[in-house]
Amino acid sequence: MDEIDRSILEALKENSRMTVSDISKRVKLSIPAVTERIRKMDESGMIEGYTVKINRAKAGYKLLAFVLVVIDRTEQIPAFRAFISGCAEVLECHHLAGEYDYLLKVLVEDTGELENFLSDTLKSVPGVIRSNTMISLSSLKEKWNR
Repeated sequence: MDEIDRSILEALKENSRMTVSDISKRVKLSIPAVTERIRKMDESGMIEGYTVKINRAKAGYKLLAFVLVVIDRTEQIPAFRAFISGCAEVLECHHLAGEYDYLLKVLVEDTGELENFLSDTLKSVPGVIRSNTMISLSSLKEKWNR
């Protein structure tokens, strides 16, 4: 990946619907050359997909929380991972080193829905013995800029 590929990726990160024509003007490369570079990045897996950033509050999801989770025994981890992968409320799940085993980024409508997720969903997963929840008051930065 060279500097032109990085510039193409930056343009797509800003607006995944940006036309190849607009990208070619930005990176000062022909449309066919930009198209070929994007195709190669798609095929290599460098680009995993194209997405839309949704305004959470306008969509009715006003509460973002981070939940630290401790799993009792190692053999319970595959079931936990499978369960969490299917939870619509969980935006991200990170395996951690340290006191906690996992960090979940959870998006829900309100505190009632968070309570249901914690009490009825998460605590019902075999192996979950402890959790610690932090509520995000605001988000200063939420994008990958590398």
